[in-house]
Amino acid sequence: MALNPSGQISLGGPTTGQSIALELGQSGTAQISLGDTVVRTLLGIASGQIDFAAAYGKSNSTTTQKAIFGYGYTPAFQSVTNLVSNTGVVATDTPGVGSARNALAAAGYGSDKAIFGFGANPGVVPVAGLASMTNLVSNTGVVATDTPGVPGVTARNALAAAGYGGDKAIFGHGAAPVTTSITNLVSNTGVVALDTPGVGTARTNLAAAGYGGDKAIFGYGYAATVFTTAITNLVSNTGVVATDTPGVGTARYSLAAAGYGGDKAIFGYGFSPATSPAATRLLSMTNLVSNTGVVAADTPGVGTGRTGLAAAGYGGDKAIFGFGLTPVQQSITNLVSNTGVAASNTPGIGTARSYLAAAGYSLT
Repeated sequence: MALNPSGQISLGGPTTGQSIALELGQSGTAQISLGDTVVRTLLGIASGQIDFAAAYGKSNSTTTQKAIFGYGYTPAFQSVTNLVSNTGVVATDTPGVGSARNALAAAGYGSDKAIFGFGANPGVVPVAGLASMTNLVSNTGVVATDTPGVPGVTARNALAAAGYGGDKAIFGHGAAPVTTSITNLVSNTGVVALDTPGVGTARTNLAAAGYGGDKAIFGYGYAATVFTTAITNLVSNTGVVATDTPGVGTARYSLAAAGYGGDKAIFGYGFSPATSPAATRLLSMTNLVSNTGVVAADTPGVGTGRTGLAAAGYGGDKAIFGFGLTPVQQSITNLVSNTGVAASNTPGIGTARSYLAAAGYSLT
């Protein structure tokens, strides 16, 4: 979280947002003084006198501060990226690096870096148009050239990815071209592991996000047997995927998800073919996920309903949804507060596109 931007601040005490000790991960009754090194580091004052006002808004979060949107379809396959500042401002296009493709996934890894992976582009991938390549993103937002997929890593698209374990990531599900639930773990150095047999209902066009500080959740999507679904699968802090949790909220696919609030997650937007009338099938509703992985009922939508968008955390405890299809290609974004409240549309910046991916990066 973060200390309050105004009002009362104290060294200790039980009140989150007010207690410096709690922000530092200590107990509210811990012995602490303004001159302690950890306090000075939090406040950004290496020496000299300290005023309590210096604590306003300070955060000891180890979560990522910036985000990156990348790749997608315009209708031409893209590899451009757009960086997002720690205040949620989207930058103009950065020229693409690596193979242009869509329907890929992205996640943070290594605490401050990110990885884009998999996807589809029949023009560059000769076998079924499906990719297993990845592109690493540095902690300054620089995208690397393709890392080729290796035998034992199934090429696929329409999958999802999330961070887990504090510094690792997981890719899961997708179309290969048969719908699958296999997963691939990513080490804290960005190395993708061989396939892990799937757990839970195989599906495509789902979403995933981290929650609880070190765990992840896959949710919603399109399944070959039950079609649109709202089921979820929790991922432990060691990357073990659990069986299906019955769905909560409106079943849909081609949605997005991100972490927020330091330890929670949010699913949002998407498409529901069962919604009537047809004009309402592009959704803007959201579903919050607690820090124990419990999905809440629908929150009425804010902003333009759309499909094929992406989302990521930024600013340590907030999130951003961006881009998508309405069915016109979009570059609009919607910021999410650290309490999970989605804001109205922010006018688009960068190339309007859909079926892209996004992830958080950088601790500064």
